[in-house]
Amino acid sequence: MSQQAVIYGLAGTEITAWERAFFRDADPWGYILFARNIASRDQVRRLTAELRSLAGRDALAILIDQEGGRVQRLKSPISPEAPPASHFGKLEAMSPGMGEVAAFENARAIALDLAELGLTVDCLPVLDLPQSDADPIIGDRAYGTTPDAVIPLARRSVEGLIAGGVLPVIKHLPGHGRALQDSHLALPRVGASLPELEAHDFRPFQAFSDMPLGMTAHIVYDAIDPDRPLTLSPAGIASTIRGPAPSGLQFDGLLMTDDLSMKALDGPFERRASEALAAGCDVVLHCNGEPDEMLAVAKGVTVLSGTAAKRARRVDRWIETLAGPLASDPRGVADQLLAALDAPRGAG
Repeated sequence: MSQQAVIYGLAGTEITAWERAFFRDADPWGYILFARNIASRDQVRRLTAELRSLAGRDALAILIDQEGGRVQRLKSPISPEAPPASHFGKLEAMSPGMGEVAAFENARAIALDLAELGLTVDCLPVLDLPQSDADPIIGDRAYGTTPDAVIPLARRSVEGLIAGGVLPVIKHLPGHGRALQDSHLALPRVGASLPELEAHDFRPFQAFSDMPLGMTAHIVYDAIDPDRPLTLSPAGIASTIRGPAPSGLQFDGLLMTDDLSMKALDGPFERRASEALAAGCDVVLHCNGEPDEMLAVAKGVTVLSGTAAKRARRVDRWIETLAGPLASDPRGVADQLLAALDAPRGAG
């Protein structure tokens, strides 16, 4: 495997000559699309097909943020618009069981739409538990405010995505719900004690430790590492993301950073990328398609190797499976994937 440990965004609706040359040399593990990359359904199909052709592999991670509500890059009339996650929490509170059914069907419909366009990964579900005094950046993107409310709805959403042929990404490990600032704009600091985090924020992520993909939070947690945001913290990733319960999330999937260009991080992009990988992230994410930043990120990333490469291959295999003949029985594919994820760690 020669892929670099990075996911890149693109500038527009077509791959430019510069991007084509850069991507051919950089060989990123995956790509991510945003609203600026979308003009029509046919155009998105052409774009995703060209990305696969350029990469030389059909099982390519092509990501998008299609949560519903405020965060959906594909909008009407190109794609149906979906409600935010909080809608399903409210429905479940009104009529127990109905919220879970609706969450599954909604996620499956999203996934079927994405898969038809050649997209293979959706950055969903949000497992954060927003607090009343927190910045509204999470807000209605969350299924609820307690672990017991969030876990079953998020699980059904995961099952729906997989049943529709798309892999989920759990985010934002180990929890963005207490942040008083938007990490797109500034570096938040969370002062909660470790017992508080264990009893509340960590629980949804521990319940989804079997997922194949997860995204970090660019947040400083005083109880974990008071000197670095979690994305750049070797101790935080080893003890909290990968570590055993109750203080760890036991996550063994592919760990990707949130966007390196968010203002929660500072310094040169080469350093951001290299520090994230050195801290224990498997791949870094750079979204905005800015050539100078991408060139700098490329200097800071390395070839996928070791455990990170094994996790990436596992994701690639499931992308291939979800796009293959078994997708004619999508619920069967979902059952297979979930059974494999529930198997002993060495079995994948």
